[in-house]
Amino acid sequence: MKEIWVKADPWDQDLVTAALEAGADAVMVPADQVEAVRQLGRITTVAAGGDLQWQRDIEQVTVRAAADEDQVIRLAASGMRVLVKTPDWTIIPLENLVAQTDNIWVEAESLDQARTAAGILERGVAGVILTSRDPEDIRATLSALKNEGVLLPLVPLEVVRIRALGIGDRVCVDTCSLMTSGEGCLVGNSSQGLFLMQAESLDNPYVAPRPFRVNAGPVHAYILTPGGRTRYLAELAAGDQVLGVAAGGRALPLTVGRIKIERRPLLLIEARGPLGPVATICQNAETIRLVQPGGEAVSVVRVRSGDPVLGLVEQAGRHFGHRVLESILEK
Repeated sequence: MKEIWVKADPWDQDLVTAALEAGADAVMVPADQVEAVRQLGRITTVAAGGDLQWQRDIEQVTVRAAADEDQVIRLAASGMRVLVKTPDWTIIPLENLVAQTDNIWVEAESLDQARTAAGILERGVAGVILTSRDPEDIRATLSALKNEGVLLPLVPLEVVRIRALGIGDRVCVDTCSLMTSGEGCLVGNSSQGLFLMQAESLDNPYVAPRPFRVNAGPVHAYILTPGGRTRYLAELAAGDQVLGVAAGGRALPLTVGRIKIERRPLLLIEARGPLGPVATICQNAETIRLVQPGGEAVSVVRVRSGDPVLGLVEQAGRHFGHRVLESILEK
């Protein structure tokens, strides 16, 4: 997810309050107002003496020629965040920069400009700074951007075999959000194939629904998180983020509130995807569900060979959770 900052310089307390309430990632304020922000709430401040400081953490470059683009690339390569200004909001220079580097921030006066920047080359800039001076506009824009999420290309996976395993340590991911039917998280034995595991959002005769919970799988399994990165389920802790994914592919960041690891009987589910065989392991229980292509839930104890279930496949491997292009064989 892109970082979204709000520019409140010149100082405007109402803008800062709107940023806090709507979930902005940072506010840009005058140096003498950093403490005033801290009195209002916890949020990253961008200012001299703030959490992020000009010339130390972020530089501003106005792009008018190729030499300016080179400067941006050098600064970004050094790890510096770069606020790029294009005098007439020209997309081509931003495309050139996004194609070559990360750490690019841009200002946006409107929701449309923010969406454009976030979608450049289907990758987008690293961050958008909202410059509207209207607190209600800031709230509306932040709400729209935070709730749009990304669209993942989910595909049908054909189940090939299911078999019971022994006892293992499985992980329930309790999030700070409520999910509905057809929504859950993407989990799997390999990043080459992740299965959509539905949240415990349906009524059943065994336990009360817990629509905030995804009974995801064993400790070794991958789960997809914001930014396209995977994490081991065992690594997660309160305050981390995972991706909540709907059957249509829409994905939004969810905050983890708690992780529960317990010893439970397990099932191995093997399937065939567009790029070859994939597999996942989950708890052997009626209440654990996958999601079918139409969005319907199917219990893992009722899945049969030949059934289609939704998942996400990719060809690249992973190194510390990041996608890499190298030969990796996982079985």
